[in-house]
Amino acid sequence: MFRGFQIQLDTLDLSSLSEDGQGVYDIFKTGMKPFLDKYIMPGGALDGSKIQDDWFPTDNTELQIDCFISHAHPDQKLAIAFAAWLYDKFDIVAFIDSCIWGHADELLKQIDNEYCRNESADTYNYAKRNQSTAHVHLMLNNALAKMMDNCECVFFLRTPQSTLKDIVGTKTGSPWIYSEISTSQIIRKKVPPRTTTTRLVENFAATRLMSEKEKKELKVEYFLELDHLAALSDQDLEKWAKLWSYMQLPKVGHPLDKLYEIKPVHRKST
Repeated sequence: MFRGFQIQLDTLDLSSLSEDGQGVYDIFKTGMKPFLDKYIMPGGALDGSKIQDDWFPTDNTELQIDCFISHAHPDQKLAIAFAAWLYDKFDIVAFIDSCIWGHADELLKQIDNEYCRNESADTYNYAKRNQSTAHVHLMLNNALAKMMDNCECVFFLRTPQSTLKDIVGTKTGSPWIYSEISTSQIIRKKVPPRTTTTRLVENFAATRLMSEKEKKELKVEYFLELDHLAALSDQDLEKWAKLWSYMQLPKVGHPLDKLYEIKPVHRKST
């Protein structure tokens, strides 16, 4: 990862691009995932590394993935439309985890049905379910970190669904957004190979608790550190698209370099 940006899409018209964006992700789909029998090792344990490689692949030879889009689950269509805009304007391919790895719950259900059912077969063992969920979520989280490391930049869609207003800072109720933004802050920063000069680099379930009197919804909030993500407005995105479109063919350089020129890294005062 080289740079990160936070985006508030207010006026950029993406309404017609959702279906186009979905088509980009058909290339990634590999059909039905294998059943668990494939992953049972001689000793009886499941091969977690092989499961992660098959269900959450981070290597794809058909497309060069340029950037990672972090978004709230309700904003999936917006993320897909923005990905289509990036592809339409710059031939930039964006990674959206929910489009490619949205079958994590299917994997978890297979494991739970095989290993976590109680003897009655109508309910699941609470402790075993905690363990299976931890395994699958850590596989997914590890794959997300690897994909983010492989991408050149990160775009965080900052919307009312992804962030919460707070008088002392920005919060989120999504553990996945919290993890992705935290990862973008601490992950290694890599200058793109095409760059010939040294650049400055920025530092970067739903569960119901039952009681006799009421049902309480579990809510957890996390403070988000967003200072390392440069803010991009709709006007910035439109300026970026115009600068790239005005270049004569054949276009020289990479479109992301034009974005970095619009939003250069500023050294913090010490």
